[in-house]
Amino acid sequence: MRAKRVIGAALASGLALLAASCSSSGDDTPGSQPQAASVTESPAAPPEHPFTGMPVAARRPVLAVKIENTSSGKPQIGVDKADIVYVEQVEGGLTRLMAIFSSRLPKEVGPVRSARISDLHILPMFGKPALAYSGVQTKMIPFVQEASLFDVSDSAAPGAYFRYPGRYAPYNLVGTPSKLLREAGKATKAKDIGFAFSDEPPAGGVPKKSYSVRYPAARFTFGWSEAKKRWLVWQDGEKDMAAGGAQLGAATVVVQYTKTERSQFHDVNGSYTPLVHSTGKGTGIVLRDGQAYKVNWERPSEEDGTTFTTADGERMTFARGPVWVVLASRKPIQP
Repeated sequence: MRAKRVIGAALASGLALLAASCSSSGDDTPGSQPQAASVTESPAAPPEHPFTGMPVAARRPVLAVKIENTSSGKPQIGVDKADIVYVEQVEGGLTRLMAIFSSRLPKEVGPVRSARISDLHILPMFGKPALAYSGVQTKMIPFVQEASLFDVSDSAAPGAYFRYPGRYAPYNLVGTPSKLLREAGKATKAKDIGFAFSDEPPAGGVPKKSYSVRYPAARFTFGWSEAKKRWLVWQDGEKDMAAGGAQLGAATVVVQYTKTERSQFHDVNGSYTPLVHSTGKGTGIVLRDGQAYKVNWERPSEEDGTTFTTADGERMTFARGPVWVVLASRKPIQP
């Protein structure tokens, strides 16, 4: 009887050891030993585009296009797809646009018009971009040839342009951006030009529903739309509409006050071409998120970008999205 009890105890002990061994051999078995937790790293956020602050997979070449900005050329085609739009004073106190494309390209853009001397002083901050335009004054040709740009004008790349049906010359010349960039295979890709972006507006802004800028023969008004989160554009009291049907607008509007003087160029009527000095230092107004900010700007040289700071010296950040830069003068030169 004693021998049977010893054998039984030994057998029970062996079964217990076997059960313990089995319970530690698999993660699914109750009572298993805790395993080290695996760590999954979150994917890195895509980089921001330097012109808009929006996520972008890759940086693409830069295309600048000169756009007609009078009633004869409206509605404009493709301007609503621009990353940056510059407004510049030209002869007669009127304005012309220079639209900058990189993060996205419209199928068509126009009406394409002639370039001005101020363009050649703005563009070097982009490196060596492609410039689409429809000619310049003969006297200005050597300046274009020496400028930091790839010439994709209608004379240099005629196959990239067509005459838009239903419009009349010279307000019917339209370019195809994909073809224009193919003609400038080594155009510089988008890079830092001094802009900074943030999701939340900085402190120090003053609530503003609209802001107007006057030129001798043109007036722009930018009105805040809370629904669209955009500053919508009015020109000369009329809504500035895109060919696609929507009103033009921007997440951020920069009114950059610059020194503007007469250049050595003038049109056939004897009206001088303004020269906008976009280097140096100055003041301005930045509109974002329904607020206006007084800012200072600085651009040390033409190869440098333009940085903007608030009144207390902090970096002024823009809202993410398209930016309009209105190059204005507190005392614009008269025609």
